[in-house]
Amino acid sequence: MPDNVITRAPTAELRENQTDQDTLPPYDELDKVLRGHVEEHLGARRLIERGFDEDLVRRVLKLVVQSEYKRRQAAPVLRVTARAFGEGWRFPIAHGYRH
Repeated sequence: MPDNVITRAPTAELRENQTDQDTLPPYDELDKVLRGHVEEHLGARRLIERGFDEDLVRRVLKLVVQSEYKRRQAAPVLRVTARAFGEGWRFPIAHGYRH
């Protein structure tokens, strides 16, 4: 496997030379907020109380909601944590999502 496949920045490759970090928070911050939200069932208020930046929390949770349609299109996958995206996770399409 070529070294650049392993060392290059992650990307959805929707545009030439695009990386995920062009539009997402740094992965170390993103992962912590997502872990709290997905695995620990924490909403925005509880995450902010834990010390996460409010703008970061609201942005990440908004991205989770906005990408729900992608999860509905995905094939079934194995769950590797106590809670994961999949059955029981989905948000209603017709209702706004608030934290």
